[in-house]
Amino acid sequence: MGKFWGGNKVLLISVGIFLGGCSHNPYKAKKISTNMEKESVVSDEKIGVKDGNLVVQKKVEMAEELRRLQYEVYELEDHVYGNRKFGSKGLYGTLKDCRAKLSSKELGGDGKLMWTEPVDRVTDKETEFNFGVDEKNQIVGVSEEFLKDRMERFRKYRQILEKRQDEYEEKVDICNAALKARNHEVNVNKKPASVETDGDES
Repeated sequence: MGKFWGGNKVLLISVGIFLGGCSHNPYKAKKISTNMEKESVVSDEKIGVKDGNLVVQKKVEMAEELRRLQYEVYELEDHVYGNRKFGSKGLYGTLKDCRAKLSSKELGGDGKLMWTEPVDRVTDKETEFNFGVDEKNQIVGVSEEFLKDRMERFRKYRQILEKRQDEYEEKVDICNAALKARNHEVNVNKKPASVETDGDES
């Protein structure tokens, strides 16, 4: 009997783990009830009663939410690193120009460009395709990514770029302050020395 129950315990635990693993799938499209009683609209949210509880509900179309997030990330990245296509330099280019002026011989530098870390655009990612034949018997390449993973990936990009934006803004401010001080110093040195004359000449 002990052996029998021991075997059943192992079986029950195994089944429980299997069912638990099957029930938790973060990528599965689950049904979401958005119906509420006594709804009131506040901006882009709703206040209402759901299952007897007072809740604030915000509902978005995920296609639009993903588009907004990606646009925000690409715009932030262009602000940090610039965009060659549109001729913008970004904070990176501004810092590079400032350091070039600071090291110029006209301002007392050695004429050598100060080191600037290489451009690291976080969204540069090669799309991987699965090649094959589709339902219409056409040879195609298909790329697929779970929506959850895409959202998390771009939220991480945004976090990284926001940090880099703060870092580059600080570096630009420091460089501009040094450049202003160097310009002032050069201008002072260019001024001819004033000649003192005796007030009483006989």
